[in-house]
Amino acid sequence: MSIMMIVQAIISGLLVGGIYALVAMGLSLIFGVMGIINFAHGALMMLAMYATFWLVTLLGFNPYLTLIITIPLLFIIGALIQRYLIEKTLDANESIQILLTLGICLFIENLALALWSPDFRSIDATNINKNIYILGLVINIPKLVGFIFSLICVVALNIFLNKTDLGLAINVSSQSKDGARLVGINTRVIYVLAFGLGIAAVGAAGTLVVPFLYVYPEVGYLFVLNAFIVVVMGGMGNVMGAFYCSLIVGVIDALGGIFLSGDMRQALVFGIFILVLLFRPQGLFSRA
Repeated sequence: MSIMMIVQAIISGLLVGGIYALVAMGLSLIFGVMGIINFAHGALMMLAMYATFWLVTLLGFNPYLTLIITIPLLFIIGALIQRYLIEKTLDANESIQILLTLGICLFIENLALALWSPDFRSIDATNINKNIYILGLVINIPKLVGFIFSLICVVALNIFLNKTDLGLAINVSSQSKDGARLVGINTRVIYVLAFGLGIAAVGAAGTLVVPFLYVYPEVGYLFVLNAFIVVVMGGMGNVMGAFYCSLIVGVIDALGGIFLSGDMRQALVFGIFILVLLFRPQGLFSRA
């Protein structure tokens, strides 16, 4: 076991963790503002991946150029889901909300199966799926692009939430719905915006993984399971905590691939997740 192999795994884990971060930030934002665990998150990521795939295949788009379409498209889809489905269950029992998002997930996945079959598809990414070699280390360009874009999104979202009037309104609504209404904030609009932003984030993640990942109806599960772990470890509703824990989980998963075989690498992530639940249930980056 060489030091170079370990360093390579850490770098690869950080890059993949950047993709997890986009998925987890959307989940965390939605939960932080609305208190809803969105089980349809992975299915919506899959929709963004198919949108990118068809734009590249049929219209010849550059995969990264499709971000200008997939991000607004997923924002609109998320806003519509919130406005016409989720909103009707906001005052209902949490189990009703969970069942609703599960139902949305199953509907989207089965719609994808009916429209596009269960076949694995991929784009011709030979022009962009290349590597950079530095001091014997290999850095995959599409994963590096995903990491940089994720970092930009984290900074932009943090500035938006803490430095703008609309972002502050979202923060107030996340702390107290009644208090927000008392100071004149339209929480219905805020919830639509927050849900739309959360789905737009996972839409960006979907586009960024297409150059190095197959597209098929159940592909969202690959990322959303780790994203749920990340959200809990970072502190439910803590966007920055989700980003930091995404990098941690990415590195743990990559290192597990060196020291463990098969499914045991995922067992390592789950083991650490359980330890966090036992000894720091509020999350690594949240107060008790």
